[in-house]
Amino acid sequence: MGAADGAVGAVAVAGTLEPYLGPVTGIVVDAAIFLVVVAATYVIYKSVVTSILRRVFDRQGLDEHARRPLQKIVAFLVLFAGVTVAFGAAGYQGFLRSLATIAAAATLAIGFALQDVIKNFVAGVFIYTDKPFRIGDWIEWNGNSGVVEDISFRVTRVRTFDNELLTVPNHALTSDVVKNPVAKKTLRLKFVFGIDYEDDVETATDIIVEEAEKSDAILEDPAPSVRLTELADSYVGLQSRIWIDDPSRADFVKARADYVKAVKQRFDEEGISIPFPQRTVSGRNEWTDPSSFGGASDGGVDGGSQA
Repeated sequence: MGAADGAVGAVAVAGTLEPYLGPVTGIVVDAAIFLVVVAATYVIYKSVVTSILRRVFDRQGLDEHARRPLQKIVAFLVLFAGVTVAFGAAGYQGFLRSLATIAAAATLAIGFALQDVIKNFVAGVFIYTDKPFRIGDWIEWNGNSGVVEDISFRVTRVRTFDNELLTVPNHALTSDVVKNPVAKKTLRLKFVFGIDYEDDVETATDIIVEEAEKSDAILEDPAPSVRLTELADSYVGLQSRIWIDDPSRADFVKARADYVKAVKQRFDEEGISIPFPQRTVSGRNEWTDPSSFGGASDGGVDGGSQA
């Protein structure tokens, strides 16, 4: 009934406009119907579908990482459905069939031409399903690091700590190792303190642990620990292992800097030195008869004799 009424209405409109538009009346009416249906689809998506999606996402407890890709998929499907309906309502069924035939024939060529796009799209799906990182996470990969600002099906946008925006193809983040230091609620930090060979290892170890226990940013459990890890050319290496809670890049840098500064001050107070790199060079000199140096030396000796 509704479709019949719509057809009758379209015929009535065409009859009204025909005296003014002449032979192009049908084309104008069909185009108007097409645009009206597409516009109605957009309005329905914004006013109805978006609201429904928001309620569903809230009910499922989905975070921003999961919401954005799903919103884009739903928007594409709604738009595709709206355009399809618009073609039918405007009487473009023949064009739609031709378009489908052309699309099928061009699929293979497009597949070859868009290999990188498809590869990044598939990688984006894996990022969404595997969740190696989320929006707001600090990640490191292939010598780069920054905070994830946006994840789409083709690229991921990362803001570096120098405030530069990196647009990274998703394939680059799924084909290489990506480190996510903030994936868990705690993060272990390691730092090697080098002391002189003449300093007492036990005293230095106690200082390193005590300063960790004094810091509010360092967790008591797991407890701070120290291991002797290096006997280098000029120092004995004591590796401190500490844990911080709710890590972020700022927390990581500040906690480590404050801790290292406190240990350095205690070392100075206790007379424990952090040595500079040193190298001892030894050898043996041998006296050589000047006559063995050849004519130049002989000339010098002769000249001295003549004098």
